[in-house]
Amino acid sequence: MKKIINTSNAPAAIGPYSQAVEANGMLFISGQLPVNPAAGKIETTTAIAQTEQVFANIKAILDEAGYTFSDVVKSTVFLSDIADFAAMNEVYKKYYQTECPARSAFAVKSLPLGALVEIETIACKNNG
Repeated sequence: MKKIINTSNAPAAIGPYSQAVEANGMLFISGQLPVNPAAGKIETTTAIAQTEQVFANIKAILDEAGYTFSDVVKSTVFLSDIADFAAMNEVYKKYYQTECPARSAFAVKSLPLGALVEIETIACKNNG
C-alpha cells in the first residue's frame, strides 16, 4: 500500500506528482529543487546555497515521513553545469559522512525554474 507524503515545509509540486511516496518501508522523494517553500521561488544563485536549500527541502520531507538522513540509500543529483559538482559535494558531505548512500550525479541541459541543482532521494526503513 502506498502513502502520499506532503508537507508545507517543502515546496509544493510544480506538476502532476507527489513530494514523496512511501511504500513497503521505502520512501521515494521526488527531485527537490532549491525553492524556498515560504517564498515559493528560488532565492539563491550559487550552487552551494541552492544545494543547502535542496537539503532543507529533503529534510522537511524525511521529517514528515518519519525518516532521517541515515535511512537514505540512494541519491540522484542533477546539475545544470558539471562545474558545480565540487560545490554541491561540499554541502552533500555535511549530510552523508559515514555509510553514505549510493549516488549518481549527472549534468543535464537545464533544470526547472532555472535551478543549478536538483536531488531525488530514496530512503528505506528496512535497511538492516
